[in-house]
Amino acid sequence: MQNVYLDYAATTPCDPRVVEALRPYFYDTFGNTLSPHAFGRRGRKAVEDARETVASFLGAQPTEIVFTSSATEANNHAISGVACALRSKGRPACPAGRHLVVSAIEHHCVLEPARRLMQEGCEVTFVSPGKDGIISPAAIEQALRPDTILIAVAHANNEIGVLQPAEGIGRIARAKGIYFLVDAAQTVGHIPVSVTGIPCDLLSFSAHKFYGPQGVGALYIRKGVECAPLLLGGDQERNRRAGTLNVPGIVGLGEAVRLCRPLMSDEMAAQTVLRDRIINAVLQEVPGAVLNGHRVLRLPNNANFSFEGVTGEDLVAALDMAGIAVSVGSACTSGQLTPSHVLKAIGLSDAMALGALRVTVGRWTTAKDVDYFLEQLRLKVSRLRM
Repeated sequence: MQNVYLDYAATTPCDPRVVEALRPYFYDTFGNTLSPHAFGRRGRKAVEDARETVASFLGAQPTEIVFTSSATEANNHAISGVACALRSKGRPACPAGRHLVVSAIEHHCVLEPARRLMQEGCEVTFVSPGKDGIISPAAIEQALRPDTILIAVAHANNEIGVLQPAEGIGRIARAKGIYFLVDAAQTVGHIPVSVTGIPCDLLSFSAHKFYGPQGVGALYIRKGVECAPLLLGGDQERNRRAGTLNVPGIVGLGEAVRLCRPLMSDEMAAQTVLRDRIINAVLQEVPGAVLNGHRVLRLPNNANFSFEGVTGEDLVAALDMAGIAVSVGSACTSGQLTPSHVLKAIGLSDAMALGALRVTVGRWTTAKDVDYFLEQLRLKVSRLRM
């Protein structure tokens, strides 16, 4: 039995070169970055070097990068921070701000803080995608109001991998003077991402999605954007995010970004070949299989299917017994026996939404891995339908 990992969208293995880069910061250069002595200065320099690397990669200024524990924290910071900072815009009776426009297929770390703001008096318009999973810029523009303070749309959906027209949405937001948050957790390190190419005001991502360590992420906050801190305490990160910095994690994030620069183009091409091979084989060889999301406008490593007469949970378990790791969708909601809000939003029935499977390839996926997966998938689907 082979061991095949095809769940790169949930998390990636840490690249060994990243591990080597961060290792000394656990036991040698371990000083608190706010400490005035040499140990602290060395840690501080390592953090600022990583900040320079990340900023250059995104086309940002180093002062616009705030290190966080994850993309989840970054998104919570962006949404709550903007609402808090702009509480005076709109009705005085609404202490948290007035109106937000949010894609209906966002990750829960965007949807849940938006819903909390609704409990506090904000109004939120959730914009649905088309059947192909794409959020139309026209639909976003139609949802805007004079008191809209924030638009939130992910660069690529974490379940179905569909790429969103972030550049067009950003131009609308910029023309209207409305802040635009882009969740780029699925795209940074995998496809080109630039805060100038996408006219955004806030952008979030997480290191463990592109071969860095778990437990560290970042939030880009464009200079001049009003965004109150989420975590209060010390004056770390220029008073924008309190808490002792995770120096090893930040170093690892910076190294993961550095490694992505020369590898990205070749990885995109190689993963697109594997992705298309999976899509074509599944649609041709597995009866009752459908591809979820746009056929072409999707991440190079993502294929999401639904299978008639099979539940995704059963299929994941069956493939796991064969040594293959795949998922039904977001790892943050695995174990829930309710249809994916993303798949429901693109028009799938409950049965087809519950029959979904997400397959994502990565840096170390081989053609042999794909062959084994396809062989086992055909076998398991057939058996589960008996």
